[in-house]
Parts: sequence; C-alpha cells; structure tokens
Amino acid sequence: MFDNTMIPNEILSYFESKGYNIDRNNGTAVIKSFSKPEDEIFSLYNGVGLRHLHSASIIELRGQDSADFLHRITTNGLKDFAKEQIRKTIFTTEKGRVIDVVSVLNFESHLILVGDLSNKLKVMSWINRYVISDDVKQSDANHRFNILEFSGPQADSFMTWVCGSAISDIPVDSFKVMNVEGILFFLAKMKDERGFKKFWALTDNSHTIRLLNYVLENTGPFDFSLIGEEAYNSFRIEQGIPAAPNEICDLFNPHELNLSDLIDTKKGCYIGQEVLARLETYDKVQKKLTGLTLESPVELHNETQLVDSENQNAGVITSFVNSIKLKKPIGLAVVKKNYLNGESTLFVVDGNSKIEAKITSLPFKK
Repeated sequence: MFDNTMIPNEILSYFESKGYNIDRNNGTAVIKSFSKPEDEIFSLYNGVGLRHLHSASIIELRGQDSADFLHRITTNGLKDFAKEQIRKTIFTTEKGRVIDVVSVLNFESHLILVGDLSNKLKVMSWINRYVISDDVKQSDANHRFNILEFSGPQADSFMTWVCGSAISDIPVDSFKVMNVEGILFFLAKMKDERGFKKFWALTDNSHTIRLLNYVLENTGPFDFSLIGEEAYNSFRIEQGIPAAPNEICDLFNPHELNLSDLIDTKKGCYIGQEVLARLETYDKVQKKLTGLTLESPVELHNETQLVDSENQNAGVITSFVNSIKLKKPIGLAVVKKNYLNGESTLFVVDGNSKIEAKITSLPFKK
C-alpha cells in the first residue's frame, strides 16, 4: 500500500497553524489558495512563487544497473548521466502511450525519480515487470522527502537572496547540497516551460518546516507568494503545460503531448520505441495538444465530447479553468490535426448543450 494523501501530515499541520484553510476532496487534502489567486498568479508571471509539490511521486532506485536500466526502458538517453545531473524521461507502454514523465536525479549511489503521485503505482509496477537479472532495487520515498518548488522570473535572484552566491555555481539541470543556517537540503536548478530558471528544494521531513519558516521570514524585496492549487492550475493551462492525470496518462503518446524533446532518437531501443519512431518518421501523429477558448464554462466528466459542426468526433478536452489571468474560460484538448488550421468551429458537448470552442495556440499567455 502507498500513501496517496496529497499533503503530508506535518506540512498540513504547519499550514493550518499559519491560518490557511485545508480543502479535502475524496480523502485528499489541498490548499486552494494562500492569498488572493490574482496575487498568486501575479507572482508566477512577474515575481517568484513557492509551491509545495504535494502531488509528486518520489521513487528511489538503488543498484549499479539503475541508470542503464532506465536508459533501456524509457525514452531519453541516460548513458552519459553524471553525478548531480538531472534528466527528464518518459515511461511508455509497448504502444508508445505515456505512463509517466519523470525527472531523474543522479546521487551516484542511487537515483531519485520524481513523477506524479497518480501514476506512482503504474511506474513501480512497470519497473518490477522489466527488472529481471538487473541490479536494481526500488522503494517508495515519499515518506522521506518533500519538494518545494520556486518558480517565476525572479526565482533565480530570490534563491541567491536566500542561499547566497553558491547558486551561480549550480549548472542548469543539476543539483547540489545546500546548508542555509543549519538547514540541509538538495537544491536542483532547471528551466521551466518559459525558459526561466526554477528550483526544487528536496528536503527530508526534519528540515522542511525549518526551510519554509526561513524562506517566509526572508522574502525580501521580491514579489513573493505561496501558490495554491487554484492559481497554479490556471497558470499551467494558460501556459499549455500537460499534467497528470489529465494529459500525462496512457490515453496519449509523447508526440501528441508536444513532449518529443524528451525522446532520444539516436539511442536505440526502449519500450514503445518502434511505434513512436514510426509515428514520427512517417508523419503519422494524428492528434496534438492545443488550447481552447470557450464560449462559456464547462464541467468535465468522462462523457465530455469535443465535436465539429457535423457532430463528428474532433478530439477530447482534457483540462478546463476560468483563467485568472485572461478572465475567460479556457481549456486544453488533444485535437485531431485536420482541425488545427484555425478554420474549424468545434463544440464541447456538456449535457444537452453545446459550447462553442475556438482553437488557440499554446501558450495562451507569453
């Protein structure tokens, strides 16, 4: 059994002690907002936002064959994977469908895989399926670590303010151990979908609260906000970022989700390689993730359909939000390519009504 509570108890208690409201939904706990969603979205676009990655899956792999094993079964190359490097890769099925997108952190003695909690059981089962004689042992590490994400245009300057000039010594897609006022954590530097630097602080349970306290007491002159689910979901849809379980799931392949850059086409075989290579080589990708601007709000459920003016299936709408930034209803959808010329009128079937949907290129907001 794995614990799928979205916010660990100690983090939950910490935020409650600060006066924030915890929302519960089907046994999971989330914080919809820490302040005004408009202020939080402002920080993501103009300042720096701090988000606790409560829905992250954290898996540890030990054994001398771990990197070679991932190289063989996932889409990206991991042969030249050095200590303290980070690389994103995709677990795919034999049919090339997405199981999960993970960031792999190389600690030399072991690897840490960060994916999505909703896909953790599938990933761990997939690894077990293909480990035969390899020296690879996996374990669930969610109970040991928390991840705090710092993102936004001011994130690089903010982390220098908090951690000092050592930040500049960390290459992009790498991590280092940090000691700030006796608080120990691993700090990872990456780039987000907009090209800005973003950071993950990977901490054990004993240091997470201390790090949160230190950061919140030292926000300095920055446009800083804690980021809740409402603001982040609006931001990620505005930016066209696919996420589990809506887009990152086995209904779609990486080409359809605009994730082809996570496929190493030169490395040879991996699970699903033949299908994905054929799709790309012969231009057989029939659907693409795109944006939708909607006439009015919709309520998504399993039966929600996206159709054309003749009631023919045009694709599937995967995410919806009343955009905080754009102040209008928008969504993400995986749409058949013949509808992506901008000339077709599509409709979301919501119960007995049809809501007009206009194809919009991603991201909605640059």
